[in-house]
Amino acid sequence: MKVLSAVAWPYANGPRHLGHVAGFAVPSDVFSRYMRMAGHDVLMVSGSDEHGTPILVLADKEGVTPRELVDRNHAIIAGELADLGCSYDLYTRTTTPNHYAVAQELFRQVWANGYMVEQTTKGAVSPSTGRTLPDRYIEGTCPICGYEEARGDQCDSCGNQLEPEDLKSPRSKIDGETPRFIETQHFFLDLPALADSLRTWLEGREASGTWRPNVIKFSLNILDDIKPRAMTRDIDWGIPVPLEGWDDASQVGPKRLYVWFDAVVGYLSASIEWARRLGEPERWREWWVEGTVPEAQESYYFMGKDNITFHSQIWPAELLGYAGKGAKGGEPGVYGELNLPTEVVSSEYLTMEGKAFSSSRGYVIYIRDVLEKYGPDAIRYYICAAGPEAQDANFTWAEFVQRNNSELVAGWGNLVSRTAAMIAKNFGEIPQPGPLEPVDEAVRAAVLGAFGTVGDLLARQRVKAALGEAMRTVGEVNKYVTDTEPFKLKGEDERERLATVLHTLVQCVADLNVILAPFVPAAANRVHTAIGGEGELMPMPRLATVPDLDEEGREYPIVTGEYTATPAWASRPVTVGAPITKPAPLFTKFDTETVVADELDQVPGA
Repeated sequence: MKVLSAVAWPYANGPRHLGHVAGFAVPSDVFSRYMRMAGHDVLMVSGSDEHGTPILVLADKEGVTPRELVDRNHAIIAGELADLGCSYDLYTRTTTPNHYAVAQELFRQVWANGYMVEQTTKGAVSPSTGRTLPDRYIEGTCPICGYEEARGDQCDSCGNQLEPEDLKSPRSKIDGETPRFIETQHFFLDLPALADSLRTWLEGREASGTWRPNVIKFSLNILDDIKPRAMTRDIDWGIPVPLEGWDDASQVGPKRLYVWFDAVVGYLSASIEWARRLGEPERWREWWVEGTVPEAQESYYFMGKDNITFHSQIWPAELLGYAGKGAKGGEPGVYGELNLPTEVVSSEYLTMEGKAFSSSRGYVIYIRDVLEKYGPDAIRYYICAAGPEAQDANFTWAEFVQRNNSELVAGWGNLVSRTAAMIAKNFGEIPQPGPLEPVDEAVRAAVLGAFGTVGDLLARQRVKAALGEAMRTVGEVNKYVTDTEPFKLKGEDERERLATVLHTLVQCVADLNVILAPFVPAAANRVHTAIGGEGELMPMPRLATVPDLDEEGREYPIVTGEYTATPAWASRPVTVGAPITKPAPLFTKFDTETVVADELDQVPGA
């Protein structure tokens, strides 16, 4: 099967914090790694979202150009995601000419099919700077439910889409001033003309029973109040509107595509860029156009819950409009009829010590700091075990240390270390086993069974339950050590039994290492080496600086990788005679009091 893993595009306004990567980065990587291991052909794409007024505001504040700002932040974010072990086939950016061309092609065809309609609307402008204010930079009271912190594009309380002028008592998030609304011409995506097709698609997805209940319910509910939505903005930083006259600022003022119109197109443009860099420019179609390949095609979109609307309504509407599949009919553009999402996989919110993350208030845990202090394994494990998968979750430093020390180190790390140490001490290599006893067969059956249970949960993006099942099996293998007591088998007449127990044990560890590899891939490679494996078990991503495909002289970092050597999701026999030495510590135990005290000292008000 061809599996498109479409991961939310981080906004290039600064480094990523823990709340960001808990929602999209780690869950999508665990899923993508598992699907590769299960034998599917995965294309995992994403990139930095680099347009919009917030970038202009930040650039002004720092005295740099928007391009300089996003160049710097894209490099930071790409480095963070690579070090976190996220196995993108391509992590790119939205300021490439390739992305501009793809976004403009989609806009042109949606317009040609009649689903991009011109309307006069009111735009919000800062009275003090004259600059256009983006929807999300305006807050006010929701006219529907009365929520006092509704945004200009959506109310997070009732979920309804809004326009900034709908808000009562609107105010700028930049400086608190009341925006001025002016009349301006813009193109609106004619969502009502696409509503029937959207509903048919969503009801089909609901019938599949595979979407998370809150996501499908929310997606269907917002169809009840669907209305045209502006897809252009008065701004000079972004992708030009590809229609005659609309790129002439002297005639219509500076107009660009709405940042959310082009950001979701990034899933397609990144796939096309990946194929072009491969030297097979049409290869992307294998994941996007039905009938290109004999295999089934599925696409999974990972994001936080505040972005459900853009992935279950706006992006599918763009795809339907591009294909001419709405009430007005039409024809597909040069890319053909593109696949709609198979699943929209939304995570909930992660808070920190009971409060929302806030970079501006310093209430934040930057992922770079966590990586440098604690490494990728501990934070990936925490996110998988206690992240906001299906409900809001609260990160605490005390729980972070407890899960690392009692589960990852004492549970898994200790099992690996004592297995390797006992083999190194008694044989120096993986021994040839003798006849198996019922206790040996039982533990082997438990571990082999975990491939099925854990794999089934990962295929359905139940990462938390999958890790719980894997660690429950780790506990069964630890109990096997307790029951068989190999450390007491010291006599020459017990030599064969000792070899059988240790062989059984190292085979269980090798299998569990495969099962845990999607969650903690860097650790899986260390464990693989410790138990006599050769080379790297799990391919890791790499950060590479590459030339732009279309803009001469421009270079930028991407995250990419070669993942064809990913191991199969199955037991692989360990090699009798493979040398094993006493292992160095594989995991780090943290000092609870020191970590909690030091980290909380840096949190304002904690």
